[in-house]
Amino acid sequence: MNLMFLTPGTGNYYCGVCMRDNALVAALRKEGHEAIMLPMYLPVVTDESAVADEMPIFFGGINVYLQQKFALFRHTPGWLDNMLNHRGLLRLAGGRSAMTQGADLGALSVSMLQGESGKQAKEVTKLIGWLQRQNRPDVVLLSTALQAGVARSIKDAMGIPVVCFLQGEDGFLDALAAPYAERAWATLRNRMQDMDAIIAPSAFFAGLMGQRLAIAPESIQVIPNGINLEGFEPRGNPPDPPVIGYLARLMEAKGLGVLVDAFILLKERGRFPSCRLKIGGATTTRDRAYVRLQCAKLASEGIESDVSWHLNLERDQKIDFLRSLTLFSVPATYDEAFGLYLIEALAAGVPAVQPDRAAFSELVRDTGGGTLYNPNNAASLADAWEALLDDSQRIQELSERGCAAVGNRYTIAKMARCLVATLEGIRPCTGG
Repeated sequence: MNLMFLTPGTGNYYCGVCMRDNALVAALRKEGHEAIMLPMYLPVVTDESAVADEMPIFFGGINVYLQQKFALFRHTPGWLDNMLNHRGLLRLAGGRSAMTQGADLGALSVSMLQGESGKQAKEVTKLIGWLQRQNRPDVVLLSTALQAGVARSIKDAMGIPVVCFLQGEDGFLDALAAPYAERAWATLRNRMQDMDAIIAPSAFFAGLMGQRLAIAPESIQVIPNGINLEGFEPRGNPPDPPVIGYLARLMEAKGLGVLVDAFILLKERGRFPSCRLKIGGATTTRDRAYVRLQCAKLASEGIESDVSWHLNLERDQKIDFLRSLTLFSVPATYDEAFGLYLIEALAAGVPAVQPDRAAFSELVRDTGGGTLYNPNNAASLADAWEALLDDSQRIQELSERGCAAVGNRYTIAKMARCLVATLEGIRPCTGG
């Protein structure tokens, strides 16, 4: 099959969607398919060899913002748009705390979902023109529903199916300022009718978004995200002294504060005085004040020397980081659609201790590779850590089960095969 992926980039930090798409395109190519990943908004940043480096960036973040704010930029010549899409410039823009705030972000989100009738209609035209100059893809795949505004124009102009992945859109849309959140949801419900298939990474998220988007649950295909297992081998004996680890974006919503509070409680209780905490992941400018607050809490307890920070790890560094852990926790305070980091930890043979909510409940129970605790409760998390640290045999059992389950059910190769099977069942569009 000839497949075209549209993937929103982050510009300067690792993102689960980017890493998933990058690995998925590479896996599809290994299976003999022609697959291309087109970056949108900002350059794609991954911890593996990038497959989109030579591709142009569509809906460049600077152009999109200027077109939203100033009518003049909806009619600028292509050479100026191309200058504003320079990768270095986009990375610089992406590194700022925010290009848009409050009402600006809400209005921009609604306009982008409006597609050909929004203020970024010029960008839709440019994308269609580029696609028409390529070998006609069999399917265009959108990484998230937030890109749904382009589907109708692609189908009308080219007569090819458009498929949409669901991946955490609810949190973004709900956080928009009033009245834009309601408008964005209404526009998205309309635009999702343009999709030939909708894919969710978990049964939990398929049910949630089915309700939010007024889509029948049976219309959403569940294909779990997968990872490239190259280099992932289960660690040997757990480290001594024990190490608890976190690997995700360093932000409040991922539960970094809950993690720190639980570690402080664990140390106060005194049963595992030598236990250490390793915190890894991506950080942006807007996250740094929150990270400093967590550092201050640890310092006030006199345990900052028991905590190490590991930022923006490359792939090999990430695997080594995971293999150095006894237990893994990302105590997210919102309903995760999936949690790729959880699968990576299990692949390294590290049992997970996750909140009993959303996709975590589904993944932990399906893999048998961890335990669950009461969400948003640092004391419950500390209790769960203690119970496992006191039972080395249990840790080994969870390690073996979780690693085996990932190898059987959560590889990027299996995800690629399931995706192709789904796409082969889609009838070609008419028209175009």
